[in-house]
Amino acid sequence: MTRAARLALLVAACSAVPASAKDYGQQGATFPVIEVDLLRVIEARLRAAQASGRIAAMQQDMQRKADLRVRRPLPVAGITVARQRRAWTFDPSITVQQDITDGRGRLIIAKGTRVNPLNTVPMRTSLVFIDGDDPAQVRWAVGSTTALNAKVILVNGAPLALMDSTQRRLYFDQGGKLTGKFGITHVPAVVEPAGKVLKVTELPVPSSRGAGA
Repeated sequence: MTRAARLALLVAACSAVPASAKDYGQQGATFPVIEVDLLRVIEARLRAAQASGRIAAMQQDMQRKADLRVRRPLPVAGITVARQRRAWTFDPSITVQQDITDGRGRLIIAKGTRVNPLNTVPMRTSLVFIDGDDPAQVRWAVGSTTALNAKVILVNGAPLALMDSTQRRLYFDQGGKLTGKFGITHVPAVVEPAGKVLKVTELPVPSSRGAGA
């Protein structure tokens, strides 16, 4: 049999064998595809936390911290005791950012107009800022003002306890918004009306201690 005949016979034999895929077996670890319901996982964990008492403990801790912040708010940062008298004026005027109209669309104040609130709402009481942890400042503020002519505002201290002991309504400068607005960095400080502007005065009080001491 010639070489060409043998090659043709081999090709025919291979064509007669049915093709099949070979199974090479498992080559590594396999895992089933499972879609986890996240809400169910969270719910299960919450139930477990509730059963163990952890949620109740967290709620009590949050309530305790909230009560503490009400009784003693965070002190205004950067405020120290006044060692010398310093005074300046503050202009409360603002520039209107957009037209102000009435209910019928009629223009009341045009955009860009500078408006001084004291022209329409005069300030009738002074604002007195003090450190509520300084007994000398507290005595001075309560003794030199009345509830009718001044509002006493703390930058530090426990307002509820002081209201009980002084029998005066007190306020707290939360986040230092007022002292920051007026530029106050030392207490005691007084803000009082002076015509169309406000007069701001930082003044020392005898025997007052340094803030934070």
